[in-house]
This record gives sequence, structure tokens and C-alpha cells, in this order.
Amino acid sequence: MAFSVRSRHSGKKSEFGQVGAVLPFKLKKSIVMVGMMGAGKTAVGQAVANRLHVPFLDSDEEIVRAANMSIAEIFERDGEEFFRKRESEVIGRLLDTERAVLSTGGGAFMSEQNRNMISERGVAVWLNADLDLLWSRVKHKDTRPLLRTANPKVTLTEIYDTRVPVYAQADLSVEAQRDFTIADMANAVVAALLTRPDVLEET
Repeated sequence: MAFSVRSRHSGKKSEFGQVGAVLPFKLKKSIVMVGMMGAGKTAVGQAVANRLHVPFLDSDEEIVRAANMSIAEIFERDGEEFFRKRESEVIGRLLDTERAVLSTGGGAFMSEQNRNMISERGVAVWLNADLDLLWSRVKHKDTRPLLRTANPKVTLTEIYDTRVPVYAQADLSVEAQRDFTIADMANAVVAALLTRPDVLEET
């Protein structure tokens, strides 16, 4: 089910900073953002976390901190298989830490182990962006190790075609629109989550 409309919470003034304020939402499970590189998992995830007044976690950031090197450097030195193992370990640890919004790397959801782990301990939200939108966001960046090829657009297309059927297995899908701001996407994610009272309740 895709959500591309703005939540009715859009524009509502936050009271999170007020002492003793009643929070408008109750989060029962961690929210795991999945999707392609360039889909906005980090930016939108942070905005959703702020909206729900819960911590924001990033599995790639945790891996970089632990290894003291960039994702691209880990790929170059140790290979993708090594990275994926560490990624699974980190995601499992973060899911066990606290209820939060967790952003994952683009390839994380391709692992059946990770998909099962996320389904058991949280809820997967797919930020569903089309190929043209993704390419417009990543074509000028050199931080994507999988796109360091002779023809990065062809590579992105191949990755997209392989991964989309797997992303479609996510618990919720939120469609990205080219004219959406980060706030718009966060509103759409919250609207989608509110269809799952086992995950999010409005108080």
C-alpha cells in the first residue's frame, strides 16, 4: 500500500520542547527505513524521529564509527561480504537497543536474515522512489561504492531492477514524489504508520 498524501499533522506546532507536554504518539516497535540509495532514508528517518520524539539511528553511521573508516573504504579493504556481515550484526544490536527510527543501507533489506529480523522486532517502511528521481540525487556523488563503475547509471538501473521486488516485501510502502519536501515525506510515513496500531498510536 503506497502513501503519497500529506498527513493531517502537517504544520502542527510541536510541543516536544515543553516541559511536561503530552506526546501525541506512542511508538510500540522500531521503524526501519529501507530502500534504494538516494531514496532519503536518513533525511526522512531523522524527520520522522523528530516528529515522533524518538531516537534516530543509522546502521551505516554505526558501522563507520566502529570501523573508523568510510563505507567505501570498508568495501575496498574487506569486500562487500564482510561489510554485509557487520551490517547484520549492527542492525540486530540497534533493534535490541531501544524503540527508534532506524535507517539502513540500501542493500541491507536484500538479506533474508535481515528481513526476518526486522519483521520480528520492528516494521519495515520502504521509501519507494522511481529510478529517475534516484539518479538525479546520486549522479553527482562519489560516496556510493557500488556505483564506482564505468557506467554508474546502468549499474544503478541493474541494482534497482534487482532490489525493487525485494523492497516490495516491506510492511509499508511510501511513494516518493519529486516535489515532496523532507517534511512531506515524513508526514506520509507517519500517515502510513498510523494504519498499523501495533506499531504507532496517536495519543
